[in-house]
Amino acid sequence: MNLSAIDIRDYAYELPEDRIANQPLTQRDQSKLLVCKGGRISHETFKELPNLLPNNTTLFFNDTKVIRARFRFVTTTGAHIEVFLLNPISPSTLLSVNLATKGVVTWKCLVGNIKRWKPGSSLTLNLRGVELKATLLNRDEGIVQLEWFPTEYSFGEIIEMAGVVPLPPYIRREADEKDLERYQTVYAAHSGAVAAPTAGLHFTDTVIGELRKKGIQLEFLTLHVSAGTFMPVKAANAIEHDMHAEQIVVSRQSLEALLQPNRMIVAVGTTAMRTLESLYWFGVKLQHDPDATFLIEKLYPYTPNLVTTSANEAIQNIIAMMERQGISEIAGSTSIYMFPGYQFKICRGLITNFHQPQSTLLLLVAAFIGPIWKDLYREAMLNQYRFLSYGDSSLLIP
Repeated sequence: MNLSAIDIRDYAYELPEDRIANQPLTQRDQSKLLVCKGGRISHETFKELPNLLPNNTTLFFNDTKVIRARFRFVTTTGAHIEVFLLNPISPSTLLSVNLATKGVVTWKCLVGNIKRWKPGSSLTLNLRGVELKATLLNRDEGIVQLEWFPTEYSFGEIIEMAGVVPLPPYIRREADEKDLERYQTVYAAHSGAVAAPTAGLHFTDTVIGELRKKGIQLEFLTLHVSAGTFMPVKAANAIEHDMHAEQIVVSRQSLEALLQPNRMIVAVGTTAMRTLESLYWFGVKLQHDPDATFLIEKLYPYTPNLVTTSANEAIQNIIAMMERQGISEIAGSTSIYMFPGYQFKICRGLITNFHQPQSTLLLLVAAFIGPIWKDLYREAMLNQYRFLSYGDSSLLIP
């Protein structure tokens, strides 16, 4: 495909402020569900999802858990400094290792009011008998060292004690106690995300129970959602956007589920879809190099003259690598960028919310469903759907 032909202006639409959901609904599964199957649009309620999926569906959920990624400090002069965790640096770039670390860690952060914080100087926060000290190591890169006392606590525990729920920037209010529960899926299991996989926020134990009763298979994988998911595409040529990287963990069980015959794979959210499609491309990498690292660069799927393979063979390549290494799960990183022209290899359906104009998430939806995305968003507007993280949902089956 021509990689110079994605005009971001083609993915704009008018989103009035009052259509952005500022609060979650009282009941998760009472959200609206716009269904698009084969180009036909209908309107349902999310609790009806089990009746709208074929019996041979396998749903893949992202079971990442949102951490309280915002810290708020005050300087000796009274200036307010907010430290928003982005990516761990040391003692490990692996989230699971970093969160288990005791004593001191270093992260790349987004720092609010950074001009009032001198490089090399420290800020302290005292809460619940714990002292947290933040030192700005590099202003240009947003590198912050975090150290705490007593050191018996892990960084994950420190986050729970001292951090604040990181609501998206377009929700213009302070996080409250309700958000601790509602900005988290009911099946969240592995800490590390700084933003929720919002397509999953509509699921309740009741809906999940009905899915199981129908025989729909449920599988879980992990992609730790980064703050980059909120970054608008500012480049006129969308392909030049600096795509964010996110960490992935997938079990052998989930990989084997992808090999079952005659199953329709449906991703719960763009993050689950990014993970599934990245697995395919990792399998392709292993086809070329059995010792390849699980790192999917943003434009790897568009490599000229790249020799690809079937989805089954790609997944089998990964399982074979796991057998050679004697491991039961794989961890990697993906910056995969899916925009119109991308050919989906694994996913045949997508459950997702309604996304910001000119965003990478909207480009992904347009790639998956085609130009009809404009009709979907127009229908959602006309039918009073709520948009973005706490908004309503859609089921897309091309």
